[in-house]
Amino acid sequence: MSVSSWLILGSLLTGIALALARPGRLAVPRPVNVAAQAVIGATVGGYVQASSLEAVAADWPVVALVSAGTLAASLGAGLALARLAPVDRATASLGMVAGGATGMVAMAGDLGADDRLVAFMQYLRIVVIVALTPVLAALAFAPGPGGPGAALPGGPVAGAARDWAVTLAVCAAGVALARRVPLPAGTLLAPMALAAAVTLLAPRGWFVVPPLLRDAAFVAVGLDVGLRFTLGTLRQIGRLLVPVLLAVLGLMAVCALLAAGLAATTPATLLDAYLATTPGGLPAVLAVAVGSGADSTFVLAVQSLRLLLMVAVAPFAVRALAARGR
Repeated sequence: MSVSSWLILGSLLTGIALALARPGRLAVPRPVNVAAQAVIGATVGGYVQASSLEAVAADWPVVALVSAGTLAASLGAGLALARLAPVDRATASLGMVAGGATGMVAMAGDLGADDRLVAFMQYLRIVVIVALTPVLAALAFAPGPGGPGAALPGGPVAGAARDWAVTLAVCAAGVALARRVPLPAGTLLAPMALAAAVTLLAPRGWFVVPPLLRDAAFVAVGLDVGLRFTLGTLRQIGRLLVPVLLAVLGLMAVCALLAAGLAATTPATLLDAYLATTPGGLPAVLAVAVGSGADSTFVLAVQSLRLLLMVAVAPFAVRALAARGR
């Protein structure tokens, strides 16, 4: 997993330990949680690079269909899980969305889902994918010829003064907009949309969320979720472990079929397509792409655009599914 994934997972586990040691006595203040959601939204928006759009420009209809198919498969896995295990539709659906784990956890409470169980399912999915992807890439696919290099958005840990100013402005404007426009998970989606617009309109590398601020937001969300765990929640997680594992493996199988379709209809190799459609674990998947000779720019482009779709569309889909289930 990436450093950021370890940060949120570590803060989640710390929060659980504190919650069990001092039940009901500690909590993350609501304004801190709102600010953290806004920063995470801005971080996701920063993934929308012009170079990513250019990499899939010729094949965007197929990429869009594959991304939509992944979302549909995620929601289908969530509905199946809700029928077979003791978990509600909203929680199961958000927990199975393939991508944007931090965003799914951050928006869960606003959508009426149990963010503790969403966190468990999302990070179990990441662990499974991070563990299996390098093995499957080595055993099931021939090494690729290599492609253009790619990297995730980043910069100095402390960030530049301009990055801080733009990030704070985007987050403040996004939160203000979310209070006026009735969006599900608006405190995350509005800053995401504004950050995406800034990233696309500005020169490449002009703006990136300062890693220090981004990681602080991840820690805040992890602690907020962890501090609301109880012994009852842990018992429920134990009952969900096997069904969630099966659902994750099923989702990986569906994404592999989507990869075959992507490879058959675009110039991408089967290895490129498989890594591009793997349901999550973007930093680890990109590392595998570079090491296996895959076209890492194509992989990053498809994964990043799918991430944006998941975070933008999932709240509306999950709210509709939850309403139908009542």
